[in-house]
Amino acid sequence: MEGTAPDKSTTPAGDEAPPGHPGNHTGPNPSELGTLNAGQGTAEGGHSLDAGQEATENAPAGPKADTGQDSAGEAGSSGGSVPAGAVVRRAGALVGRHRWFAGVLALGVVLRVVAMLGFRPVLWFPDSYTYIVTVFRPRPDLVRPAGYSMFLKLLEPFHSFALVAAVQHLMGLAVGVMVYAAARRTRMWVRTLAAAPVLLDAYQVELEHLLVSDTLFMFLVAGAVVAAIRREVSWRLAAGVGLLLAAATLTRTIGQPLVVLVACWFLLRRRIAVTGVMLVAALVPVMAYMGWFYATYDRMGLVGANGVFLYARTQAFADCRRMDPPPDLRVLCDPRAPEDRPPSQEYIWSPDSPLVRLPGITFSRENDDLAGRFAMLAIRSQPLDYAGSIVSELARTFTWGRPVYPDQEIYDYYEFPEGQPGPPGRHAAQLGAQLAEDRYERAPVGTRVVEPFAGWMRIYQDVVRLPGTILLIVLLAPPALAVIRRRSEMGWLLPWSTTWALLVVPAAVAEFDYRYVLPAVPLACLAAALATRPDQVKS
Repeated sequence: MEGTAPDKSTTPAGDEAPPGHPGNHTGPNPSELGTLNAGQGTAEGGHSLDAGQEATENAPAGPKADTGQDSAGEAGSSGGSVPAGAVVRRAGALVGRHRWFAGVLALGVVLRVVAMLGFRPVLWFPDSYTYIVTVFRPRPDLVRPAGYSMFLKLLEPFHSFALVAAVQHLMGLAVGVMVYAAARRTRMWVRTLAAAPVLLDAYQVELEHLLVSDTLFMFLVAGAVVAAIRREVSWRLAAGVGLLLAAATLTRTIGQPLVVLVACWFLLRRRIAVTGVMLVAALVPVMAYMGWFYATYDRMGLVGANGVFLYARTQAFADCRRMDPPPDLRVLCDPRAPEDRPPSQEYIWSPDSPLVRLPGITFSRENDDLAGRFAMLAIRSQPLDYAGSIVSELARTFTWGRPVYPDQEIYDYYEFPEGQPGPPGRHAAQLGAQLAEDRYERAPVGTRVVEPFAGWMRIYQDVVRLPGTILLIVLLAPPALAVIRRRSEMGWLLPWSTTWALLVVPAAVAEFDYRYVLPAVPLACLAAALATRPDQVKS
């Protein structure tokens, strides 16, 4: 699990329509967005379990859609090139068929362009500097896996953080397109509404402009889930799903339980061979990274901070009088009452933390093992308190407002700034900033706030966001509709369960953070859209 501390970093698918049914097609129209075929599938053995759609949605009565045949004929007469007029006509027809979504997508593009004009070249977060250090000094980090640093390394030859921000903004737009395409055969306004949060939420746009791993992680997970709910999953596609999940896991360790969820989904569809291929493709890169980590630190794992983060999490309720820990663990006790204690992250980064006061670095093997033993003793001794603490932390996700948490400093990183942020203070972050300036950007990298564009984004951020209460309603909708409409299909199950995993796991092993919520939103909206499909109502 990644830290969110201040600057203190360390080294669709339904049953086929019967013959004659209006939903039958002899083949997909290649000019439609629907030919992406995302989210299709019907379980083998007659079990309708998948979440996808047919290749195209039913077109309204009117002139026949351009199939491209005329264009092909014209192309043949002109030596193989497609006439510009044909391209314009086909593009116009595509936009016309998906005009609602096209409008929302266009607005999403405009917002991201304004953000790039207003905050140049990128916004920085405390974790950003560690990622940059790993780019130029490749070795596994003890706190965060190196996947995002590998992504930055791919773009390093261009020497442009503005390009990094642009690619991340394109990823956000691509996720919106994936959600819209995967929600095929729902009403157009429903699928457009499902894609709107990731395209238009001001905090989503701000997150994409931050030099952090969450946008890449969201893109990888959304791609894996949308591919996994397709109607036909070949072994090649299954391998692709596994590789996406491996990349997600090496970007944020919360990707690990998602591999299990997707494997269960394929097994539920009785795709045994596909499950095996996906697991191999997912586990081989992860195991290779673990080998690199072991060769570096003589420790097994993807990171060396699992015990530390779980220890910090349990300090929200741990009572040493009830736990009666042995002497070597008693040094980690906090004598204050739980209600008087600071947020969990302070037990990792604050110099007053009992763990930080121990000899050696916080994430040494000895300290991580000690912290992990304390955490497990607390959970075994106070299981109900632990469960209640998870629920309490998770509830922060679903509040209508956006209260400051975990502290004002971290909270402010998720707001478009009014002025140029100050330079990093600690040595490790200063090293990352120096490497970013001297070797990555080869120019000053401090964020320049440019008006009036920056002011426009700040005003927009004050108004447009998805309240947590609405997210809760979106998550409750699929199972509620399944009961009310007596549906046997469960096509929404994979994106829905993935959303809950992305929300619950951080609350269980680390703490709530606003930026951990945003990658879960697109899949929650996709699940709700799939649950409204009329062809999934049991007749």
